[in-house]
Amino acid sequence: MSTINFNDFEEQIGYKFKNKMYLERALTHSSYNKEKNTKHQDNERLEFLGDSFLDAIISEELFQEIPQGSEGKLTKTRALVVCEKSLARVANKYGLGRYMYMGHGEETTGGRCKSSIIADAVEAVIGALYLDGGYEITKKFVLKSFEDILQEAETGKLFSDFKSEVQEIMQKRDKNAIISYETDREEGPAHDKTFFVHISCNGNILGRGEGKSKKEAEQNAAKAAIAALERRETSDVF
Repeated sequence: MSTINFNDFEEQIGYKFKNKMYLERALTHSSYNKEKNTKHQDNERLEFLGDSFLDAIISEELFQEIPQGSEGKLTKTRALVVCEKSLARVANKYGLGRYMYMGHGEETTGGRCKSSIIADAVEAVIGALYLDGGYEITKKFVLKSFEDILQEAETGKLFSDFKSEVQEIMQKRDKNAIISYETDREEGPAHDKTFFVHISCNGNILGRGEGKSKKEAEQNAAKAAIAALERRETSDVF
């Protein structure tokens, strides 16, 4: 394996790893091992661990900072804070993509800037921090890294979660409304797929969307559905 100097990254996050293996693993994308045919572990297991601690830390913070928030409001706000877009924003703050090990094919197709990849790597770094430094170190990193995002979420200024928004719109119209998302097709090679998704309510298609991950495609489909519903309401008025 070629060597990446992690010192700059460690300085940015304010933590020096005692066991560098954890950080190295957190910043190794699966495409690197597949292309290099190496037994070095990628970051998927650490991503699983980090996701759990991220949810717990953000949940605790929102519980304390929004004392009058209902369970529904807290759940929706947390979803905004820990979504792919927020995680990618944190990754870009640290320039995380340039420190990653990844396959040449993934890199040449923009992998170091791909939201789904760098967002997953942030969760992996959180998992690595927990294993190397413990819970308090992990919590400090998460609250520092998500400080701006948390402030925006608590004041209602964070970007919209279109999936939650369309759910609310349809259930106001029909409390028994059943919203579902289906993947129509996938295009492109394994390292650079585009997903095409549609959203339907009680079997009626409301909108379609595409994205580099299923989550992104679903958000875009929900956004398209909201726009279509707004146009329909406007035309009904006139």
